[in-house]
Amino acid sequence: MKIKETHIVPKLSETIRLQEYAATIFASLTTRSAIKKAIKKQLILVDSKIGQTGDWVLEGQKIELLQAEIQQKSFNLKLEVLFEDEYIAVINKPTGYPTSGNYFKTIQNALTYNLSPSKVIDRLDVPQPAHRLDNPTSGILLCAKTNKALIELNRQFQKKEIQKTYTAIVEGAFPDDQQIFEDKIEERQAKTSVKLLKKLSYKNSNLSLVAATPITGRTHQIRIHLAKNGFPILGEKQYGFPEISTSKGLFLASTAVVFKHPIHSEIQEFKIKFPKKFYRFIEKR
Repeated sequence: MKIKETHIVPKLSETIRLQEYAATIFASLTTRSAIKKAIKKQLILVDSKIGQTGDWVLEGQKIELLQAEIQQKSFNLKLEVLFEDEYIAVINKPTGYPTSGNYFKTIQNALTYNLSPSKVIDRLDVPQPAHRLDNPTSGILLCAKTNKALIELNRQFQKKEIQKTYTAIVEGAFPDDQQIFEDKIEERQAKTSVKLLKKLSYKNSNLSLVAATPITGRTHQIRIHLAKNGFPILGEKQYGFPEISTSKGLFLASTAVVFKHPIHSEIQEFKIKFPKKFYRFIEKR
């Protein structure tokens, strides 16, 4: 195996065991749980011998972290990459594929086919989506290429510092003023802000093009809130059943995101047009 990181132990002020000490010396492993897993997989060497969690660390020792051999599944699906650097990537997820999971044809398995390997020392073995979009939902997906970037993006999502905007076509004449939906989801608080973008009509039925911003992050939140309040999304089959049938899937897409770059802290803003299938209803007269 290749050596990923090497550390020479300096003079220590206190006695410490390998599991606690190693969590402070490797850029690519920053938690005790990650160190414990690496030791269990025999990826940490102390003076060229396999390290154990209870080993005492001594001055002058050479501690090495080995590069794990990953048998990565590579799904050769071409993705639109909106942005990429050494730390993150922003892609346009197509509809019909799960973000991740115990499947082969996932967006996660397609990332190595579309992204360049990071050269940063704490690079992830494979790029990771920092959040998820439902199988039938398309649009902007944030991905991490390094451990630090993944941790920071997760923190921003947990603290609700990332603003995502979705575009949807719903049945019904949506009100002109902005609506706040707060129906609980699985007994948990949930909040979505929705505003009208354009009133539409199709075969004598009222439709609306809306922008939805989830303020909380519950599973299927936008779909549930719109359906519960009488505006099911076209193509919805799980939460309510729109009267207009379509074979084009769910008319919901993540079309804008604002966040801080996890390393440089600059504000990043990305916007995309809604999918082409939307135009069938938007341009109808």
